[in-house]
Amino acid sequence: MGARTESRQQTVRSPPLRIAIASDHAAFALKAELGAALAEWGHAVCDLGPDSDARVDYPDFGYKLAAAMAAGEADFGVALCGSGIGISIAVNRHPACRCALVSDAYAATLAREHNDANVIAMGARLIGIDQAKACLQAFLAGTFAGGRHEGRVAKLSHPTF
Repeated sequence: MGARTESRQQTVRSPPLRIAIASDHAAFALKAELGAALAEWGHAVCDLGPDSDARVDYPDFGYKLAAAMAAGEADFGVALCGSGIGISIAVNRHPACRCALVSDAYAATLAREHNDANVIAMGARLIGIDQAKACLQAFLAGTFAGGRHEGRVAKLSHPTF
């Protein structure tokens, strides 16, 4: 798995992508570091907040990120909170979003290949900056495989229950 992930990380999309990023207070520092890395990689970053590490509620920022994605204001989104779980649930409430909570680069790659994820979520209390950057690089370098995955992905935005 490692060699496969490493080779995919070296494949970089043509910048600039428009990336919306949002967090809660627990992930404020990680948001700042990932936002700076995205800008360094040549992407246009839209920081949706918060503006400090003062206590906030992750659903508010998850919904804000989902709205930006649904409005076409960003190509991809980055959602961060303490565990990554809460904000990913909030983002996934919007049918235009397919948010994948990941903790390694291979999972980030599969999120793009199999699920056509357009938002990546990570937990600041569970992942280090180097691992988070590796996940983000793999996510942005990934492409949707289509084929047998297309019908499944379509069902994510149009449930039949």
